[in-house]
Amino acid sequence: MSDTQSQEPKGPVQSVVQADRPKPVLSEKYADETLRLVEEYGDQVGPLTPEKESKLRFKLYLYMMGLISAINLLLFIDKSTLGYAAILGLFEETGITKAQYNDLGTFFYVGTFSAFLEALLEFSLTSPHLGYLAAQWPGHYAMQKLPFGKFISVLVFMWGVALLLHCVATKFAGLVVLRIVLGACESVVVPAMEMTIGMFFNRKEQSFLQPVFWITTQLAPVCAAFISYGLLWTHSHVLPWKLFMIITGGVSILLSIVTWFYYPNNPGDAKFLTLEQKVHTIQRVQKSSQSSIEQKQFKKTQFLETLRDPVSWLFCLQAFTLMMSNNLTYGQQNLITTALGVDNLGSTLVAAAGGGFGVLVCIAGTIALRLWPSNLALHGLVWCVPAIAGGIGMVSMAWDQKLGMLACLLLAGHTYGNTYIIALGWTTSSAAGYTKKLTRNVMFMIGYSVANLCSPQIWVPKDAPRYYGAWITQIVVSWFGTPLILFIIQFVLRRRNKAKQQWIDSLTEEEKIEKQQGEVEQLDESGNLVTRKVDIAMLDLTDMENPFFIYPI
Repeated sequence: MSDTQSQEPKGPVQSVVQADRPKPVLSEKYADETLRLVEEYGDQVGPLTPEKESKLRFKLYLYMMGLISAINLLLFIDKSTLGYAAILGLFEETGITKAQYNDLGTFFYVGTFSAFLEALLEFSLTSPHLGYLAAQWPGHYAMQKLPFGKFISVLVFMWGVALLLHCVATKFAGLVVLRIVLGACESVVVPAMEMTIGMFFNRKEQSFLQPVFWITTQLAPVCAAFISYGLLWTHSHVLPWKLFMIITGGVSILLSIVTWFYYPNNPGDAKFLTLEQKVHTIQRVQKSSQSSIEQKQFKKTQFLETLRDPVSWLFCLQAFTLMMSNNLTYGQQNLITTALGVDNLGSTLVAAAGGGFGVLVCIAGTIALRLWPSNLALHGLVWCVPAIAGGIGMVSMAWDQKLGMLACLLLAGHTYGNTYIIALGWTTSSAAGYTKKLTRNVMFMIGYSVANLCSPQIWVPKDAPRYYGAWITQIVVSWFGTPLILFIIQFVLRRRNKAKQQWIDSLTEEEKIEKQQGEVEQLDESGNLVTRKVDIAMLDLTDMENPFFIYPI
């Protein structure tokens, strides 16, 4: 055995890489779900030539990005329904107050957060393994255990039904129940689509496709605004806000039917890909990320590692700080616009203009990440600077300067979204191991949800129309604090990469080949336990367990 193999790394390397660890060996059921497909057909398919890769990328962009973008567009239209209902007759028919309206924004995210709390309580009372039970957030647990595509379609259907039921709620209590249900239905859709991007695209593509995917969040206000604008011209005995719910809920149900038949569980299940393309998709993703694609077994060790990893908590914290400003776009923008003296019809056009501006911001973010794919923390900072400028304008500009105030409002509300996009993608791409990715997503969504519970409440009605406290909170906590946390994350990951690279550089080529192999155990037809060698990327190891995993920074 060489000195490199026999000596354990010293200093920071030791905390990241275990050089003399035994070769990874695990039962086949704990390996990647796509392992069988690659082993059976991997040697039969031809090499991935540039021409084949170009055709494969086109298919993936067309089918997968098209499908998840459609879901995301509708998701964020649905998220904004309450904001548009406010100018379409909600207050007049239900008699709710501004404070109750803010509470409805909070209750939407109670549906997300309470699901975790209820599950934690239930499992903690029935099992001695509290650490294991904390991961049983129903949505993410079901995402891992159930067929992935069917799970997504059911969620889309349920949120469509919840929207339709808004039409029969004419009291505050009924609206509260429905907002909680809607939040629970939508709570894991975004993490699920992020996992999908990680399944089908390599790391370089994931980086610049994130803003492309999130262009749909900025298109959502444009679509919703024009629907709202049209409904304000209707003369039906049904109030416009109910018609808005019927349209969005109905389209959601139709989309759920499409999703049921066409949303794949993983690349091996994608009907639009040929067998060769399925294998190539799996191989190119695992080669770039050194991580598994899908795994159906919950792994307690990965869950515990996620909790011990400070990076997980930092991503959770930045989700909280940034989302303290989330109610600005989806709950307050239309109300602030009308307070400035713009009528309801004009407010819908202002919202559409803001969405169009947001689309341009996402396109600029896509180009920036394509040209400069590294230094993600700096990218996050760049898109918070305009939001800070807009926020300062909202607290310092004279109220009668309507155009200037509207410009600052749109600048503040439609630029920091790129930072959210970058951080959400980074949260998943910086983790390996399917259970670890899901658990980190849970932590991210808890930070996201708690912030959204709080964010409507910083818009205190007595502070209207200037809301100085809300704007100062957003400037300091969201748009200054979040980039600071991202730079801390970058510092930690850069140190880990340096330690890993030092260890990798110390190996000979033969040692690298040997250490990139693991073993899978299974019972043969005679009931004997046999093992076979596989690439460690197929073994569903975490980023800490796989010494060849390099963090994106």
